[in-house]
Amino acid sequence: MTTPSLAGQPPQAALPAQEEFKDLGFGAEVAKGTNRRLLNRNGGFNVVLDGLNPLSSLSLYHWLLTITWPQFLAFIAACYVGVNALFAFAFLLCGPDALQSIAGSFAGHTFYRAFFFSVDSFATIGYGNIIPVGVPANLLVTIEALLNIVGVALATGVIFARFSRPSSRIIYSRNAIVAPYRDKTGLEFRIANGRRSQLIDVQVQAILTKIERAGGSTIRKFYELSLERNRVVFFPLSWTVVHPIDPQSPLWGLTHKDLVDGDAELLVLLIATDETVSQAVHSRSSYQADEIVWGVKFANMFVRTEAEGIIGMNLSEIHNIEPAALPIASGVQGFQGQTS
Repeated sequence: MTTPSLAGQPPQAALPAQEEFKDLGFGAEVAKGTNRRLLNRNGGFNVVLDGLNPLSSLSLYHWLLTITWPQFLAFIAACYVGVNALFAFAFLLCGPDALQSIAGSFAGHTFYRAFFFSVDSFATIGYGNIIPVGVPANLLVTIEALLNIVGVALATGVIFARFSRPSSRIIYSRNAIVAPYRDKTGLEFRIANGRRSQLIDVQVQAILTKIERAGGSTIRKFYELSLERNRVVFFPLSWTVVHPIDPQSPLWGLTHKDLVDGDAELLVLLIATDETVSQAVHSRSSYQADEIVWGVKFANMFVRTEAEGIIGMNLSEIHNIEPAALPIASGVQGFQGQTS
């Protein structure tokens, strides 16, 4: 049956339009096929943007918020040394008598004297062993004092923003698996909170994407997977997210080879509320076809103390899987992968 045409368009024109609404924002070019994963394990996208104006596209504030703490501290230290070195050269340009020191202090080391005087001025320490003389030198001290006020305020604001910025550390199992599930099979992956802070109202969305033939052309299709449970109110331990493979599942009747040949990828989006700061946090990850292991199940990672009856879990075992026989007539054909 052909789709009715709209505004004189041919009947088949509606099909590509419907597919465009299912690309999740990756665009039609990506939907044609790519030999790289769409989403990295750490949540980053494999997208390269060329042709941007370096000045208009640069966001120093955003960059300072997203870099690691060692990179941030190294940047602050480099700026601090660089600014003081710049002012040291400026003091030297004011002449040999612009800075006067007590006898024997930095004798024969004019740059060191200027540099450490800049440090004393920038930090408002003022030991008094080095004194600026003349209008140019004192003008530089005035500028440096003003720069110190602005610089300290900006650095303090960025540090506060880094501490107050909500973030999460979700541990994803190394592999997704196709495992026995209630007399059939299910696509599963396991997650846990990698921090001691509590997450509440955790929601997960799983999307399967793979390349298929449609209308004589190759296109990447996206399927939102129905989950056994896509939301939990509390998240104190781990959560095994399950997509039942039934006749309505896009995985029904497929094999591991079918997923590999179709460059399949399982995209995962997690949204939760951090109870400590009462703000939403996000996490993303993905599993490529060769990272989905068939015919296994997750190993038990829970522990219980007999004396106190406390339930816990060993997060170092979240990736462990063990062999399991898939049920007959489950809609999938098993593939024995590597266990770890």
